[in-house]
Amino acid sequence: MKRSHLLLNAMFASLLCAVANSQDANQPTDTKSNEATTEQEALFKRFEESLSGVKLVGRFTILGKDDGPLPKEGYTINSVTKLPDGDYWLFKARIQYGQNDVTVPLPLEVKWAGDTPIVTLTDFTIPGMGTFSARVVFYNNKYAGTWTHGKVGGHLFGTIEKTKSDQPDDPKP
Repeated sequence: MKRSHLLLNAMFASLLCAVANSQDANQPTDTKSNEATTEQEALFKRFEESLSGVKLVGRFTILGKDDGPLPKEGYTINSVTKLPDGDYWLFKARIQYGQNDVTVPLPLEVKWAGDTPIVTLTDFTIPGMGTFSARVVFYNNKYAGTWTHGKVGGHLFGTIEKTKSDQPDDPKP
């Protein structure tokens, strides 16, 4: 009787240890959590640096209008900083297209596909310009995406260039 009681206790203790170990294996360790946080911080820092003090230089299409050269567009981004709430970032930007030329702070949502940022806006009103929806991907000094403004929409694409004020001056001979 004592032997079967000891055997049951040993089995029960082994079962508890196995359950505890399997639960621990499913929980992220502090090291893994810290690594993820550090990687995310590095990703965010690279994003801020790559889009602060830049000009997006490109072209856009208008769906249904395929004749003639593509119109030019330009967006100067003075700075990009992470906001404390959710996936929002503050873009301090100058937007130029057609007769429009306005500088505005834009709290925009940024989603991530791995290490690639995607700016998303849905029915977002830009003062003096109207309401827009867009998805814009940034990668390797280029951008591309789709846009909608009312019943009109299309594609946009171009390159990301550092503004002259952020580029080092040429050394004098």
